[in-house]
Amino acid sequence: MLTPVTPPPLEGTSSPQPAEAWQDLAAGLPEGVRVRLLHAVHGDPRAAAEAVRLLGARQSAGLDPLPTEPAELAPALLRAHRAQIRELPDDTRLLLLLAAADQYPVATHAFLRAVAAARLDTRPLEAAETAGIAHASATGVVFRDTWTRIAAYESGSPADRREVHLLLARVLRTGGETSLRSWHRGAGALGPSTRLAAELGAAATRSRDAGRLQQARALAERAAALSPDRPGQMLLLARAAAYAWQAGDGDRARRLAAPADGDALTGVLALRAGNAAEAFDALLAAVATEQGDSAEPAETDARQTPPRGSAHAAFTASSPMPPNGLLSPSVDPSPAPRPRTTALDVPDPALHLLARATEAAIYTGDLRRCRDAALLARRLGIVPPGTLGGLAAAFEGRYEDARDLLAAAAGRCGPGGDPTLLVHAGIAALLLGDHTLAAAATVRAAASARVRGATVVVAQAMEFRAYADFWTGRPRAGEAAATDALRQAYATGQDNGACHLQAALAMFAALTGDAEVCRERAATARSYARSHGLGLPAALAQWALAYLDLSSGRFAAAAARLRALAGFGPGHGHRAIRHMATPHYVEAAVRTDDTRVARAAHADYHRWASAVRSPDDLALSARCRALLAPGAEAVEHYRTALDFHARGTRDFERARTELLFGSALRRLRHRTEARDRLHSALEAFEHFGAPHCAAQARTELRALGAPATPAQGAPDDPTVRLTAQQLMVARMAAEGATNREIATRLALSPRTIDHHLRGVFTRLGIRSRIELVRLLGEGETR
Repeated sequence: MLTPVTPPPLEGTSSPQPAEAWQDLAAGLPEGVRVRLLHAVHGDPRAAAEAVRLLGARQSAGLDPLPTEPAELAPALLRAHRAQIRELPDDTRLLLLLAAADQYPVATHAFLRAVAAARLDTRPLEAAETAGIAHASATGVVFRDTWTRIAAYESGSPADRREVHLLLARVLRTGGETSLRSWHRGAGALGPSTRLAAELGAAATRSRDAGRLQQARALAERAAALSPDRPGQMLLLARAAAYAWQAGDGDRARRLAAPADGDALTGVLALRAGNAAEAFDALLAAVATEQGDSAEPAETDARQTPPRGSAHAAFTASSPMPPNGLLSPSVDPSPAPRPRTTALDVPDPALHLLARATEAAIYTGDLRRCRDAALLARRLGIVPPGTLGGLAAAFEGRYEDARDLLAAAAGRCGPGGDPTLLVHAGIAALLLGDHTLAAAATVRAAASARVRGATVVVAQAMEFRAYADFWTGRPRAGEAAATDALRQAYATGQDNGACHLQAALAMFAALTGDAEVCRERAATARSYARSHGLGLPAALAQWALAYLDLSSGRFAAAAARLRALAGFGPGHGHRAIRHMATPHYVEAAVRTDDTRVARAAHADYHRWASAVRSPDDLALSARCRALLAPGAEAVEHYRTALDFHARGTRDFERARTELLFGSALRRLRHRTEARDRLHSALEAFEHFGAPHCAAQARTELRALGAPATPAQGAPDDPTVRLTAQQLMVARMAAEGATNREIATRLALSPRTIDHHLRGVFTRLGIRSRIELVRLLGEGETR
């Protein structure tokens, strides 16, 4: 967690600006820009307040990458720190420079050895401790904060910096320190060097293989600076951009990628932070170039031009493969012609690019693009990823073929695999209705990504994990995980992923009855999705609003929204969400006596459910059939649905089936069974924290003249009385966070947080935050 610090006053001021100043200045920034900027300044609100004033209009809008160098972010703050350091004795400043070089920007942990090797006296560090700048510890020097460490390094002259780097290189002698020694040798170089560029490039590959991606980025970037020829420099910059992106530093990746022109670079970055349709086109062009095919792909809407450089190959490894699947590193700095494949190639780079293109097609919602990618793969003699082939087959109506291809992709979800392939396994499992397998695949994807240092993949895995949490009735755990993933997505520059997570959180809010949060998150997701061609989050947000309408009894509004999901295309809808929404559309249509379109939608849904043989999908299809059937004929369809539910995992949908069945039984005057079904549904809804659905069950029970079961859980347990979102807000408020701080952490407006706190106080019967702290504290000790 980032901890704010209190740096010295800026020039011309008498006291530090408070954190509120930064929050006021950042109020108009997009959430992603706000989060990334705070990370870039190491959590220092004073530096953030200075940095936000220096942003250009396009940077403030999130269109251009943010500054990445300290001098571009907070020059006045750095000047203030450097002024303090210049007041110290020369011997003290030398020790601080040595310590800073040992820690920034690559931590090498060699300070004490360097001090011993150079026979330096560490007593001058007492002056730094007296000044409150740094202090000595058993392992080296601890700086007051990150900005002080940066200032200590930048205060040294170029000659002094080279000298301390070479000293550190001399004491890094063990085999495991080869890459760190190379870093200091490169940092101490006087100018371009073919040999050093090659050494640093090889060290970058070793660091990447070990999962130290930020270190790999620094090594590759320094290698590019030392490379004497333009082609070698561009290749190394592309590698540095790939490493930065994988490590979650999206702004640095975009800056490094700018001079290294290529479709793979453009496509991968656009996939997570740009226009998804443009990402697809660029990635498909990169596939064609990788295979030596300069012609435009057949039967595709894309109008690409051939890539303008060979650096695109660097990004084919943007999802790290297992170390034993990588080719040996080789950096050829000579200006001689290069092959397209490079040191970063994976066993089949075209396959990885196709996997990325598949993700772009999923995000757009235009599954015709999957067909186009599959056609290109066949033409080039590539066996496409299973998810790509499955989606292409589904688009063409070949549901049995789609099932087999998706099942093969979903089966590749063993522990320790490639994180991108595990994400694809999770997506395939979701499409097949296997939420247990989807949860396992996405959790393993996140774990594998963390081990490899691929921070950027973690949030993506959690995007799709949210669906499994939702359908299996874990709204609180799912909402907490999705909220954390949202912060990660914003922090790593994945605004497209953040849009998807906003829609997922709208979905959770719809289930738990948080209407205001649902509408706010859905509006945020839909606005961004429309401008970036993201059909998936746009459709999911629309579905969340429809689900909120349906569970609140606004059936006409729900039917209208759900009917609109039948159309798909960039920014308008999504076939996968259409299948997800069909059972609810049928319910809403029946409630409004307009079933013509709903019957056709159910027919397609039943065909898919029969092909994939998912118990949950077959249960929902049977429920649709029951809703569309007249009178007593519906009873057997409901029983069939519950039989399938017993073999599935969608416990929440099972409760909705029981609610609908109980309502039908009440109308048929089967009072005893109706009461049992409705009580069972009510108990489940209260367990899931779904108040609107629980209210529907109570209404049906009252119509029967039967008493409703009391709320589950101990009456003095405050968590039972709060929705998932309210509980999160309440806990943060009890920890002392202000409304504005809570709003920032949850990516909501302060007005919505105020609304939630009023709801919390009302539900708990309290009037102040002091009472809230006491009540939650008592609840946690039980």
